[in-house]
Amino acid sequence: MNTFKSVFNQYDWNTIQSKIYQTSSQDVERALAKNKRNLDDFLALISPSALPYLEQMAQECHELTKKRFGKTIQMYAPLYLSNECQNICTYCGFSLDNRIKRKTLSDTEIKQEVEALKNVGFDHVLLVTGEANYTVNINYFLNAITQIRECFSIISVEVQPLSTEEYECLHEAGVYSVLVYQETYHQEVYKKYHTKGKKSNFDFRLETPDRIGTAGIHKIGLGVLLGLEDWRTDSFFNALHIDYLQKKYWQTKYSVSFPRLRPAEGIIKPNFIMDDKDLTQLICAYRLWNEDLEISISTRENEKFRNNIIPIGTTSMSAGSKTNPGGYVVDPQSLEQFEINDERSAQEIAKIITNSGYEPVWKDWDKNFSHKVENLKVLK
Repeated sequence: MNTFKSVFNQYDWNTIQSKIYQTSSQDVERALAKNKRNLDDFLALISPSALPYLEQMAQECHELTKKRFGKTIQMYAPLYLSNECQNICTYCGFSLDNRIKRKTLSDTEIKQEVEALKNVGFDHVLLVTGEANYTVNINYFLNAITQIRECFSIISVEVQPLSTEEYECLHEAGVYSVLVYQETYHQEVYKKYHTKGKKSNFDFRLETPDRIGTAGIHKIGLGVLLGLEDWRTDSFFNALHIDYLQKKYWQTKYSVSFPRLRPAEGIIKPNFIMDDKDLTQLICAYRLWNEDLEISISTRENEKFRNNIIPIGTTSMSAGSKTNPGGYVVDPQSLEQFEINDERSAQEIAKIITNSGYEPVWKDWDKNFSHKVENLKVLK
């Protein structure tokens, strides 16, 4: 099966990086003048030359997002099931070489955490684990989904890369979306950050979205860990990946997230600093390039940034997040994957969204409606 690897191999990191930093203001103006933009335009819009046009970009970004998604922000919460991990990743609190207490939630503990999230009002949950094949594997995931699938309209997962057959099992179990981040598309630098474990296999991770798309998962979420490498070049390759996937798996929806490296147990400092203006530029560039792309902002970001980004291009936000297994009620002191930056409650975030003239959406779609649609297709 042809995968993104064949496209990726046609590009050179240093060549793309040079092209980004050699972009002129005239290139940016040509990109902004277009109604429909391609990857060359995206490259221009993430270049340093585009910074003076940020206000213009933000205004158009606002209008495009409003036209495509309305004035709504979907609310979701991560549910960390385990901090066990067999990888050594120099930027992650769950890394195998961190001598910390490991915890994987039992069925009873999962139900306690789910009850806490439901009491807040969440109807979209993101299941997250470390990468430990012997303990948190496909059987564990399927069991956890069985415990909770009647409690949420949307179940998303962010777990270790799986086989196509395993993703098909998740799809059949009711998983709506799968998030997988390449972390960095710089192949040589990737090896330095991922020194041991299955995650050190760059190609296997690179081809994961192909397996997700082949399995028929409704939505695929991509992103890079901002701070590991030059964010502009990494983001071009992430957009290249999305462009390839949208053309090949055209019935699938896509989202992009922007995790900036945050403090955690035993991790390195960011290799590249990305400030708020840079992140705003990147969000605008994605929206101007691809108005169908869903854009998610997590609690990694600070309160001021999250407040201001609401009307620009955001379509979903996490709130009241805990990044440790059992963090909501079962074991609040267990190890976090990273420190969150916005500690406000879900109700506070919902109020801010409302005060910004937007609607916080707790339930994105109804399973009963989808069943009716399927029945209608059969009748036709």
